Amino acid sequence: MDKLIITVTCDSTMSFPSNPFNPTPRGRDAVAAEYVQSVNAGASICHLHGPYTVDEKLRDDGTKLSDLDLPGWASLREAILAKCSPIIQYGIANGRFPQRIELMRTQRPDMMSVCFNAHDECFDYEPEHQPVELYAIHDRDELAAYCSHSREVGVQLEIEAFHFGGVWNAMRMVEKGLLQFPAWITLFLGWKGGCWTPPTPKALQYMVDHLPEGFVFNTSVMDPEHAWKVLTMAISLGGHVRVGMEDNPFLLPGQYARSNAELVDKIVRIARALGREIASPDEARHIMQGGHKLSDCSVN
Repeated sequence: MDKLIITVTCDSTMSFPSNPFNPTPRGRDAVAAEYVQSVNAGASICHLHGPYTVDEKLRDDGTKLSDLDLPGWASLREAILAKCSPIIQYGIANGRFPQRIELMRTQRPDMMSVCFNAHDECFDYEPEHQPVELYAIHDRDELAAYCSHSREVGVQLEIEAFHFGGVWNAMRMVEKGLLQFPAWITLFLGWKGGCWTPPTPKALQYMVDHLPEGFVFNTSVMDPEHAWKVLTMAISLGGHVRVGMEDNPFLLPGQYARSNAELVDKIVRIARALGREIASPDEARHIMQGGHKLSDCSVN
């Protein structure tokens, strides 16, 4: 098996707003420091959330999107890269399409997350808090545009698949010549909403068994009870994993990690116990592109 690529997602107030160790309320420097510590602990990919706000209510077109503060994204990215050299992946896949294209073209992250199924999320993990709801269509015309723009500027897409329709859409882009292999895909399990896939070993096995050749799979689990079990299975199946306070801030059910680095350290220990070594950022770049640099991804 390839060495394990670990993605870390350090900052979110939507999923577990009661987390006392979430760095987001402490500002950009605190968030950047969490990413740097996580890279030092073994993460190769930093999944970033620059500053943004969520629409307060549904718009006339039925969407509920995120409005991005573009200079703030650049500031966070620069603060991390001043201390280490991970793969930078821009998240908030339900951000406004024109803003995300501008981020891609002007800031040139290594990767950008694109949700390949309709965005229907309900961050309802703490019953005492009003859940944040997100809605977007991500039709195939939009996906085609993301693929075209990303190839023009040499930014690799992270394909987000919350259910298997996301894989079908990705294959559609491959058939049209807009997406090429190897393709990095993250399988999302346990994320509440209308695109929910159960956070179980059987669900992960189903998705992996039906994944066409050419996809390199990563796994995200938003369920404190089952996350570590399903991530361990993903490692055993030869996939890669994502950890961090957005997905699951608990080392054990009810026990918060005091830092994102603690979550990275736990998955490192699990992987090594299973016989898989951890990829450095440079090793991850080569694994993800079949031996080619991420910047070599542009159209020939």
